Amino acid sequence: MTLRVRDTCLCLHTQRAARAIARRFDEALRPVDLRNGQFSLLISLNRPEPPTLGSVAQLLAMDRTTLTANLKPLERRGLLAITPDPEDRRARRLTLTADGLALLERAIPIWNTTHEAIETELETDADRLRSDLTALTAATAAKPARGT
Repeated sequence: MTLRVRDTCLCLHTQRAARAIARRFDEALRPVDLRNGQFSLLISLNRPEPPTLGSVAQLLAMDRTTLTANLKPLERRGLLAITPDPEDRRARRLTLTADGLALLERAIPIWNTTHEAIETELETDADRLRSDLTALTAATAAKPARGT
């Protein structure tokens, strides 16, 4: 059974790939003092209108508690602001600060170079891989676990 899981488990293979890619981006983004997850979070805020905490959590496939914990260090660094939604005081809006935008301007070229290098090194079609990962996400999202 151990070999079967090692060789066929979609969860294991997806986690291994995600960790490898994350390490690659973490190393690349080190000169701007960002980790890959922080970059993803900041870029998700780069919108014409400040998004809500809930919409960012959904986009990043994170629960709100984890997202809030990940926002705090970036907020302390002055890269983003969390403010009440003027139309719904219970909701929170997330806004990049000028420092956050400036950091993204430095980080985006690093992300582009790293992303292009990874796609070039793939032995498969990157668009197909993205499509398959999107399908995998849709097929498994919010599905209850079934016992055997």
